[in-house]
Amino acid sequence: MGRYTRLREIRRMDPERDFEQIFRWLTQYEFPWDYTQGVSVAFLRDYGVPHISQLLDRTQEFEHNGQKRYDDTVLLGYEMAADGFDSARGRAAARHLNRIHGTYHIPDDDFRYVLATTVVGPGCWIDRYGWRPLCANEKAALALVGHKLAELMGIPDAPRTMAGYEKLLDDYEAAMFAYHPANHRVANATFRVMASWYPAALRPAVARFSLALLDEPLLRALGFPVQPPWLRTLAHRALRTRATVVRLLPARPDSRPGLSRPRSYPFGYTLDDLGPAWAQHRPLRPLPREDTR
Repeated sequence: MGRYTRLREIRRMDPERDFEQIFRWLTQYEFPWDYTQGVSVAFLRDYGVPHISQLLDRTQEFEHNGQKRYDDTVLLGYEMAADGFDSARGRAAARHLNRIHGTYHIPDDDFRYVLATTVVGPGCWIDRYGWRPLCANEKAALALVGHKLAELMGIPDAPRTMAGYEKLLDDYEAAMFAYHPANHRVANATFRVMASWYPAALRPAVARFSLALLDEPLLRALGFPVQPPWLRTLAHRALRTRATVVRLLPARPDSRPGLSRPRSYPFGYTLDDLGPAWAQHRPLRPLPREDTR
């Protein structure tokens, strides 16, 4: 398979009909690492809104179970998409997610914003740091996946296009971004989780590197200083260098999807393991295969 074989196929697809297949190729074969990084940045954007971070701060989930909270969010998305969003497995995951969120009386505006971060964030990351930018059909597929998730979760008035999600995100952040101590506490807890993936000696540098990739409005809302220009340039060039290297590598074969092993579940998980302890019964899922490329 050539490096651009899937891209050529994706350009011939109809996103309205084929968005699930495009999403699967995009997240598991073309950009698995980049998509995960974009989702991580999406988490951080949520914390720039005080009433969202205050709720997360009150639950103490990130403070005491940060890695599990991160893994659970990724795995719930995986469960919904693995066999198709309309499959029994996908709908069971959506019901479980709704049961967890139903306890907290979250407004639809907040649900739509969080959804927008998970659509726009990975798209922006891939365009900036992926081995190639997304094509129009891939962007359309990301937006349609967001719309499908909204449908499964009963969230009304979700956009169907990337432009719609970008406008929703920009308008919401212009109105809602503001500093609050809870923003900083939840973001700090999340950075500790991310830094823990690296050797202890590298963790301070990893934290500074991560901050250098965030935009100024988000940094102000989270209560972190803007990093110096030399560090922002270094972080950008390092990721662009990685993109160049990945572009020269062969395409990922169909037999080897780029799914990472969840750190919180070394022996597998059930659907009811995902989420807070009170949200608990289903068969063991096979672990995603380890792949760090």
